[in-house]
Amino acid sequence: MAGRAAPAPGALLCVLLCAAAAAAGGGPGDNPAPGAFGHVYRGAVNISSERVYAFAYRREPGQVDAVRVYVNSSSENLQYPVLFVVRQQKGVLSWQLPLIFRGLYQRTYNYQEVSRTLCPSEPTPETRPSEQIIFVDVASMAPFNIAYELLVTRLENFQLETNKAFNFTASPSQPQYFLYRFPQDVDSVIINVVSDAAYPCSVVSVQDIVCPVYDLDHNVEFNGVYQSMTKQAAITVQRKDFPGEQFFVVFVIKPEDYACGGSVPSSIHGNVNRTWNLQRTKNLQVTIVPSIKKSVYVQAMFFSFLSFLSFYLGSVVVAFVHYIRFQRKASAGRLSPEHGSGMMASSHPISASTPEGSSYGAIDESSSSGARQLSSPERRAPAGSDTDSSVEEESDFDTMPEIESDKNIIRTKVFLYLSDLSRKDRRIVSKKYKIYFWNIITIAVFYALPVIQLVITYQTVVNVTGNQDICYYNFLCAHPLGVLSAFNNILSNVGHMMLGFLFLLIVLRRDILHRRAMDMKDIYTLDYGIPKHFGLFYAMGIALMMEGVLSACYHVCPNYSNFQFDTSFMYMIAGLCMLKLYQTRHPDINASAYSAYASFAVVISLAVLGVVFGKNDMWFWVIFSLIHILGSLALSTQIYYMGRFKIGECYMGMFRRAVMVLYTDCIQQCSRPMYMDRMVLLIVGNLVNWSFAIFGLVYRPRDFASYILGIFICNLLLYLAFYIIMKLRSSERLLPIPMFCIVATAVVWAAALYFFFQTLSSWEETPAESREKNRPCILLGFFDDHDVWHFLSAAALFFSFLVLLTLDDDLDTVRRDKIPVF
Repeated sequence: MAGRAAPAPGALLCVLLCAAAAAAGGGPGDNPAPGAFGHVYRGAVNISSERVYAFAYRREPGQVDAVRVYVNSSSENLQYPVLFVVRQQKGVLSWQLPLIFRGLYQRTYNYQEVSRTLCPSEPTPETRPSEQIIFVDVASMAPFNIAYELLVTRLENFQLETNKAFNFTASPSQPQYFLYRFPQDVDSVIINVVSDAAYPCSVVSVQDIVCPVYDLDHNVEFNGVYQSMTKQAAITVQRKDFPGEQFFVVFVIKPEDYACGGSVPSSIHGNVNRTWNLQRTKNLQVTIVPSIKKSVYVQAMFFSFLSFLSFYLGSVVVAFVHYIRFQRKASAGRLSPEHGSGMMASSHPISASTPEGSSYGAIDESSSSGARQLSSPERRAPAGSDTDSSVEEESDFDTMPEIESDKNIIRTKVFLYLSDLSRKDRRIVSKKYKIYFWNIITIAVFYALPVIQLVITYQTVVNVTGNQDICYYNFLCAHPLGVLSAFNNILSNVGHMMLGFLFLLIVLRRDILHRRAMDMKDIYTLDYGIPKHFGLFYAMGIALMMEGVLSACYHVCPNYSNFQFDTSFMYMIAGLCMLKLYQTRHPDINASAYSAYASFAVVISLAVLGVVFGKNDMWFWVIFSLIHILGSLALSTQIYYMGRFKIGECYMGMFRRAVMVLYTDCIQQCSRPMYMDRMVLLIVGNLVNWSFAIFGLVYRPRDFASYILGIFICNLLLYLAFYIIMKLRSSERLLPIPMFCIVATAVVWAAALYFFFQTLSSWEETPAESREKNRPCILLGFFDDHDVWHFLSAAALFFSFLVLLTLDDDLDTVRRDKIPVF
């Protein structure tokens, strides 16, 4: 027996088929007929007969063989379908003809042709070839014969190769899936799928090597990771997620296109219960390419941190240079200690450069003497006691009737100077503006914690369900790390946090130098230059850091419902910048922290309502436009009359007075407005805001959060341009440092906006349509265009803050009764 020859492969297959036939037993219809791969079998079945086919094949050691079964029937009888059951060694697969798919509103679609790939058996450690056998049962409960066709083939190109494109065709009743194995030196790959046609809508799924494979529309979402697709899809797969270091890539065509943004075919509208046989095929191309290596992650992190650490180095160099210059001038006895806090300080007062006959309408010295006398309590107050708890409250100071009367006299003068609006005790005003800083910290904590909890939940849902349609990433440049799906979009926000902290340090340095000068009771700190109140600057630094935190939270899972996380602190940054610009020359009448943050809360509430109701509800846009226009008018009135209108007492009285002033000055007498500069600014500002309101009412933009942000940014730019123009018109100067910051701000913002408008995804569309905009990385093979926008916008905001911080450094040696108010 030891020398007996092994049977030939053909004989062994015959023995297996005969044994299978004997085991089946029963009537003639139950005996399996030996089947041949690649041969078309035609037959008919009814209630009294069924057909069984047996297909045997040889599997080589370590090889994964795939078999595809094609069946066809001309019958459209849904009452008596033809049933197909495929039995394998470890599984059973069954379906019927016609194959029925259900769509929107329970519409049904039937297909007479079905093609399915059988789940391949797992490779075994055997060293010798093994024989596999497959049974295909065909049956029907019909009382009459139903014809069918059967074709079984072995797939030659079942395993996908790295960096090699593969083309194929799929349909709802003929899904496709293929095997991919990780090469030895590859830890992560990107599956790129493209198609020339957007429709029919399709689904790409990545599933582990387990049977059954979910490859139909109603079950493809049961296992693995999946995303819908029109023209493009991309899925990043990591080796660590698949213990077997291999996976299936499944392609399913949906029976309807609504999931991808398409519409239900017009021919079937209104016919919910009717069955349709629609032929939907799609040509696809799949390419699997290696993703980046771990070293690229390290390089990207070093690049991100070192890029912004260079700002720290530059700030240290500038501070050191100015310290050396200050020491040289101080040794000559020309500068006070505080002047080292400015980027550039003049060695002599420039009040002489503002002649009495200047374009702003200077008045003689006596006109401001009253203001200087009233500001004497500030000079008498002990210096360096900003935090003194014994300081009287601002409300006590303001309720004195003679002071209130004097306010009405002072603030309604035709020509105002800074001494007229900086009469309050410096300590009280400083404490007032410090409330901005402490309040924004409280707001940041209470706002950020639930946001972080929510986005963690989003990411968990994505990881557990595998549904990548929840988040709108740029999937062609989404590099995962740990549980995060797009770590690069989160890392790129580090600039906001680092530069926000750097701005806090710069403001702290100026604050310390100012306190030191106050301790020395330097006269320049009392009667010269812009009053130094740093509370708003601290709040701006915190807001910049929080913008980075919340933007990172948004990019954990970017979608329509959490976009306001990315914009909330943008509103606050724009609002704080406008408040700081106004506070510069109106320190006594600027808004309190409580009213300012209450206004921001109203704006954010409107943003949330806009997300919910702003899509198609006309009533919301009508109400919002009215609020916008009335709010612009109310604010304009307050600014024009320097806060002497009591909005809280009578809204109707305020508007009635505004109308009367307009009628008296512009219609009845045609006289020149009392405050021409303010009037020009407010007219232009109102035209801009009314234009925004009309635009929103007519077009109803879906991205409501960005619409509100555009309103804030336009108003900020308008006010900043007005301020700089009026500053130059008043014969004031722009020193080199603020001039450099202005130029840098313009250049960096221009570059940042270029990358911002390179749309890589859009939650205004369906996830499949959004993926059509996806593009590869452009920086270090790790960052995409939107990441570059994050880098540049952080730098642009930092330079913008420096502009506000240094813009009036040229006034440090100018008397306040010579500094005009505008």
